[in-house]
Amino acid sequence: MDEKKLTYQDVPTGYPMCFNDECTKKACCMHYQARLLLPEDRHRGSAIYPTAWQNGDCKYFREKRFIRKAWGFKHLYDNVPQRDKAEARRSVRWFFSAGCGPYYRYHHGENMLSPEQQDAIMKIIAQYGSTDGIRFDHYVEDWDFG
Repeated sequence: MDEKKLTYQDVPTGYPMCFNDECTKKACCMHYQARLLLPEDRHRGSAIYPTAWQNGDCKYFREKRFIRKAWGFKHLYDNVPQRDKAEARRSVRWFFSAGCGPYYRYHHGENMLSPEQQDAIMKIIAQYGSTDGIRFDHYVEDWDFG
């Protein structure tokens, strides 16, 4: 895949920017690379202070990389026995803080699942049935902002 160029429009609202020009990992850190894209008319926002860099390491370092994000649950419950589908769906909703709102935002693609979230949901589904052949409805390669 040709690498998609990181643009300021890719950076989530409120994403912390790093201003530590002395950092040895700045070339591959999302926080520093996002800062390089700041428009000149932007004067304030969330920041990671240079003091986060201690003993040769930054606790906020996030590698600049692509991940495979997913959304959509249309076939998520296909292998779950009918008698367990309501409980399986309830368990997945609880994964998103018990409310229906977040669940449906991930179902309809307003939010996308990280690989870690995908794994956690598959573990929930595995408690109710086989995950063989089960996939989320949609996948996309996108920047990992954490």
